[in-house]
Amino acid sequence: MSDVKMVMKEAREQGRLTALDYAETLFDDFMELHGDRHFGDDGAIVGGIGFLAGQAVTVIGIQKGKNLQDNLNRNFGQPNPEGYRKALRLMKQAEKFGRPVVTFINTAGAYPGIGAEERGQGEAIARNLYEMSDLKVPIIAIIIGEGGSGGALALGVADQVWMLENTMYAILSPEGFASILWKDGSRAAEAAELMKITAGELLQMDVVDKVIPERGFFASELMAKLKEELTQTLAQLQAQPIQDLVDKRYDRFRKF
Repeated sequence: MSDVKMVMKEAREQGRLTALDYAETLFDDFMELHGDRHFGDDGAIVGGIGFLAGQAVTVIGIQKGKNLQDNLNRNFGQPNPEGYRKALRLMKQAEKFGRPVVTFINTAGAYPGIGAEERGQGEAIARNLYEMSDLKVPIIAIIIGEGGSGGALALGVADQVWMLENTMYAILSPEGFASILWKDGSRAAEAAELMKITAGELLQMDVVDKVIPERGFFASELMAKLKEELTQTLAQLQAQPIQDLVDKRYDRFRKF
């Protein structure tokens, strides 16, 4: 099996740690918050407040299920617009109270259903991109599985973007890319080679800032390493003047 095929397989593995696993393990006293205050509560996006090294942090993640019923409840990690609006509500709350934001991303993409489009899916994603680019608190985004299309980017406009070693990040799924380019979705692995979707490739292209090793580590060791990295990096980001941080974030994404 080629490296990219292995990464695709592992990034989509149902047994991967979920956003809630990270939120509840990395952050003390994590309390989940619900609803967008407009339409409903989207199970595909979870968020709340926890403590990291004694500091309050807003944590937001795209949640996939651990079994079939859980996946149905979570819409297989494909958020609806109310999910993105919930995320934005929590980010603006974080800005109000000066809490840094950490996001965990794992989605094939935003849900493309008729109802989602009727409720403003495109606008909800665009609004998140706009607001995150100017959010006046530090933001770290971490790809923990799939990072697909605008559905992932809606939580990915951050001061630092990290990827776990066995994850992928792309403008759309390799199957979708192959279907568009060759009218043949079965050529997904070939498409993935062209797309440069792996953590190592994206680190070389400066799309992401850090790759967190996974292979050979137990979950507890991965969590300990990630907690240490988050604590150190948030301290460094918070030491910078907030306007400098926002300007660097804006310039970072404009260069692409």
